[in-house]
Amino acid sequence: MRILLTGAAGFIGSHVGERLLTEGHTVIGIDNFDPFYDKGIKENNLRVCNSNNNFSFFELDIVTDKKSLSNLPMFDMVIHLAAKAGVRPSIENPEAYIDANFKGTNNILELLKNRELNKLVFASSSSVYGNCKNIPFQENEPLDKPISPYAFSKRSCEMMNYTYHHLYNIDIVNLRFFTVFGPRQRPDLAIHKFITKIFNGEAIHMFGNGTSARDYTYIDDIVKGVIDSMHYVSKTDNTFEVMNLGNNIPVQLDELIKIVEKVVGKKALVKQLPMQAGDVEITCASIEKAKELISYQPKVTVEKGIQNSFDWLKSSFKNT
Repeated sequence: MRILLTGAAGFIGSHVGERLLTEGHTVIGIDNFDPFYDKGIKENNLRVCNSNNNFSFFELDIVTDKKSLSNLPMFDMVIHLAAKAGVRPSIENPEAYIDANFKGTNNILELLKNRELNKLVFASSSSVYGNCKNIPFQENEPLDKPISPYAFSKRSCEMMNYTYHHLYNIDIVNLRFFTVFGPRQRPDLAIHKFITKIFNGEAIHMFGNGTSARDYTYIDDIVKGVIDSMHYVSKTDNTFEVMNLGNNIPVQLDELIKIVEKVVGKKALVKQLPMQAGDVEITCASIEKAKELISYQPKVTVEKGIQNSFDWLKSSFKNT
């Protein structure tokens, strides 16, 4: 198939692009190189994809470059990963998140409608669950209390996706990602920061008393879930689904720090700070629906994933 992959230069997007190309698909990648973190990191993420003749890349913004979007080469379906990420930064600049995530997704839906195409895989987030009390989080949970602009933007996109499914028969799978980590993870995220700072003997910040927990999901498991969802939606008509892609094993923050200490071989210097606005106490994915629909089964443990992340980061440590 010919796949339009948005957010192709990002952490998840570049891994998905590589897997698509390995499967023999043609990939049209787009990214706006949002300055949230260094452009050079994203350019390096694309190194493998750029070496493949079945990959073409267009630097464009899905919010502002509507003409460039409409002039893209032909494709069969969209894997829409592009988004402005980060819960805490969204509180400081909510308008940017509404623009990038909601308006950007609307432009992708309009592109599909205008080209009379009807297959979409959309990246949502576990943040839509807010401080859900029912553990594990199930896809049919009523979600009307988002606690950050980022969460609101993702939940709004899910709802808008349904509207386009209803009106224009666009088949859509919404994937709620749970704390994805691994090689190429964004430098602002906990595991990347903890490994780097502990290795360098710098203090790390622990927000709260260490009992908050996250359902950390390794990048390879997420990528397989995305690709299998692509195959599912490509073969299924009149479908609109929401699926969790998680690990189903929450890890407390204090335990995560201990795992990183063990992998790095150094003791952490921990500075405890108050919980941050917009952060939730726990995330935990029910993955029964994904198991049923796409035979999803995460395979990489948090310990193994952190070891892989550390092995990947070692090269950058040698160059500093």
